[in-house]
Amino acid sequence: MDEIQKTEKSFHFDLYRRLPVTLVRGEGTRVWDSSGREYLDFLSGIAVNVLGHGHPAIIRAINDQSAKLIHVSNIFYNEPQARLAELLTGISDFERVFFCNSGLEANEAAIKLARKIGNEKGKKGPIISFTSGFHGRSIASITMGSTKHQQGFGPLPRGFLKLPYNDVSSLKENVNDETVAIFVEAIQGEGGVNPAHMVFMVALQELCKKYEVLLVGDEIQTGFGRTGRLFGYQHYPILPDMITVAKALGGGFPIGALLSSSSLSSHFKYGDHGTTFGGNPLACAASLATVKTIMSENLIESAAELGKYFLEMLQPMRDRIPQINEIRGKGLMIGIDLSFPCRPVVLKMLEKGFIINCTAENVIRLLPPLIITKKEIDRLIINLEEAIIEEIP
Repeated sequence: MDEIQKTEKSFHFDLYRRLPVTLVRGEGTRVWDSSGREYLDFLSGIAVNVLGHGHPAIIRAINDQSAKLIHVSNIFYNEPQARLAELLTGISDFERVFFCNSGLEANEAAIKLARKIGNEKGKKGPIISFTSGFHGRSIASITMGSTKHQQGFGPLPRGFLKLPYNDVSSLKENVNDETVAIFVEAIQGEGGVNPAHMVFMVALQELCKKYEVLLVGDEIQTGFGRTGRLFGYQHYPILPDMITVAKALGGGFPIGALLSSSSLSSHFKYGDHGTTFGGNPLACAASLATVKTIMSENLIESAAELGKYFLEMLQPMRDRIPQINEIRGKGLMIGIDLSFPCRPVVLKMLEKGFIINCTAENVIRLLPPLIITKKEIDRLIINLEEAIIEEIP
């Protein structure tokens, strides 16, 4: 344990099960620890660093903007915020943007907007979410998420209902004209990299239209090319009423957003919602550089191609290792479902010089930067197979 780790353990809340490494520098797909050891990053700060580490466009944008103006509050207009709103509405299916600082804040904004609209329509039903979902760690968002994140925090807010993910019959039994909104992830990330079934998403859209229920797509982990599409919902013939985004939006700089139509956004009036830091010039400048680079360098199409290659190259491993239950995902969002807890595999891969993640106890989650190469994917697969075999109980 180095001095930084000892200091952190002495003064920080004991909330994280950190890997025993202190990272000090990054470049592209690689990071280095305090001892100078190099690692290939297949986690991207949990789907955040889509352009890798130290990308010149992001560094340049942050340097240039920080020399001009870092923060002014939303009492004033600022150019990076206006330009980013224009860009996001131009490349998406939505007309209005509210900026905040994180995915959690984006979801809280969506909850409030859905409630406001529901109340105006006289709806008295719940906001629906799904088992194994994850929408943040506020009191409202843990109520919509996994039971394990709710323990010890009751009483939880009323007005929420959780249904089984990918269960069409449950949807039909519970969605009605009193339902306010439905939050859904096209691929559940924290829940184990679980893609939504086509029939489920189609039924979801149909029921929302039938009963005038707001469909909210949580795109916080799936957005901005991660799945091989700009947004995860675009793998299905649906269109949410609003989406929440964060993570990749800033390329490593904290920023979140809620996107909706103009007609929905108009239900928020002056004072209904707001933020001090959200949409600050520095965050928006970093985001502008990130999104423009994703689009100009065709990284969405690249993620689709690389994801297909990744999954094809992983499948033989499943055939050779019976303890692999399933390999699933889309684009560069991949889960390897094991028959045993996968944290020992994560630690073994760290020894081998690779950063990966374990979620839902037994699912290896792979979220590399969109600039990853086939050669780096090949290196990961060779070492990952060795690590899984070595850690089979």
